[in-house]
Amino acid sequence: MDIVVALKQVPDLVEELEINDEGTGLDPDVLSFVLNEFDDHALEEALLLKEETGATVTVIGVDTTGELDQALYTALAKGADRAIKIVGDFEEGERLPIPVMARLLAGALQQMTYDLVFTGVQAADDLDGQVAPMLAALLNVPHVGVVTSVARVNGVVKVQKEFWGGITADLEVDLPAVLGIQAARQAPRYAPVSRVRQAMKEATIEEIEVEDLPEAPVAPLRRMFIPEVSGRAEILEGDEATIAEKIVDILRERGLIT
Repeated sequence: MDIVVALKQVPDLVEELEINDEGTGLDPDVLSFVLNEFDDHALEEALLLKEETGATVTVIGVDTTGELDQALYTALAKGADRAIKIVGDFEEGERLPIPVMARLLAGALQQMTYDLVFTGVQAADDLDGQVAPMLAALLNVPHVGVVTSVARVNGVVKVQKEFWGGITADLEVDLPAVLGIQAARQAPRYAPVSRVRQAMKEATIEEIEVEDLPEAPVAPLRRMFIPEVSGRAEILEGDEATIAEKIVDILRERGLIT
């Protein structure tokens, strides 16, 4: 079984974020990037399947930051078998629209052999969750999102999907398929720095070069703003009855109830 895991780097939310002078995006000069947390879980789930079934794991990503190599080498150090990055005339730190990202990944996957494609269920820089379903549509294969476990049983892939309210469902999926991973069955493993350095010396990252970005319908981004502080929070203290009475008084003062 061949598994491909799509990796994406996102701005490190621990750092202070600044908007560029045009107001159309984050300032790439002050950004540092990390692997998207959900993609790390997708990689872990793929590595667990490799250990259980002998599957091969390929990691792939679109290098818009110039720093994707670190994430790919780390994935190799963790146990991935192959690493590929899609390169092109991208502006450093450019945030590609999701339809464009999906088309770039689909174009690369159409040149590869795969049974399963894993993505993180969403990315921290958009919280949109549309790469996996768009990718499945472009490849004309089934899709399941918000997946929390994947297993190969008697030649069939079974996944557990989470719904609202903690409800889960067990599904059988025809292959090939695209899965959006919400969480791996265990916390993502740690790769020691020594092993990452070894991967950098011994492994090779393959490149797929694209000359032109694919055309895709995208909603234009006109302006970004830092949220303004316009109010304050009031902490109500006391027992339940006291707090309830205070809430009623506040609502009356504001004319919301009589």
